[in-house]
Amino acid sequence: MGSDSMEKYKGFLLEYLRTHLSRYFKYYQNVYSDTIRLDSDNFKLNYSIASANSKKIETPSIPEFSDVEVKKEKNINHVADVDSLQVLKKVVEECQLCELHKSRLNTVFGAGSDRSKLLIIGEAPGAEEDKIGLPFVGRSGKLLTKMLEAIDLSREDVFICNVLKCRPPNNRDPKSEEIKQCSMYLDKQLEILKPRYILALGRIAAKRILEKDIPMKDFRKEVHFYHNIPVMVTYHPSALLRNPKWKYEAWEDLKKLRSNLNK
Repeated sequence: MGSDSMEKYKGFLLEYLRTHLSRYFKYYQNVYSDTIRLDSDNFKLNYSIASANSKKIETPSIPEFSDVEVKKEKNINHVADVDSLQVLKKVVEECQLCELHKSRLNTVFGAGSDRSKLLIIGEAPGAEEDKIGLPFVGRSGKLLTKMLEAIDLSREDVFICNVLKCRPPNNRDPKSEEIKQCSMYLDKQLEILKPRYILALGRIAAKRILEKDIPMKDFRKEVHFYHNIPVMVTYHPSALLRNPKWKYEAWEDLKKLRSNLNK
């Protein structure tokens, strides 16, 4: 190999190494620490990027690590090791994976019995839930309490949570990216609680937990399954407040749920 080729090859390796180290140190700083410990006090690194007179050396493309990707990787690793609702709740309280953390007053993790046979899933917290940090405490929450009482259940008998743990501004529908970032928390809640039955309130909750997009009437007409756990779907209480004529259909859904829970 000639001297020119050797110098070009050497320059390529140095530039490739510099790029890798730069990206790694950025990742290391975000995930671990602002400082890195070296074994030798005499260690010195002298390296200058090729001068402007040098020919541009093409380097392999290396994927960028965004702040969100780094944070999500940390959260995924942390959540995987969580084995209690108390610890998971603290992880959720510190979450900054989507833009909703900037406008929230409180995270709304969920509430109820950790030994419940029934887990109820809504779509996202509203204004009252955001203020208090508890699920279903506004008008729709009062209706949900009455719905449960109608089939001889209290809020203390079940566990209630949402697909999202933070309130979307102006109570808009959750965005797909927000649902995606928040999904691991709901999945972990289900893994820890191991309910016998799941009740999904509304199409957004049903779509998330069942991972299919079908009309509400098709969600309602049969029992579905999430990891072998039976799932029933009915109208969200806020939808019933807007459309009282659906209350009879919701009542039929609740009677089927009560019958299934008794089996």
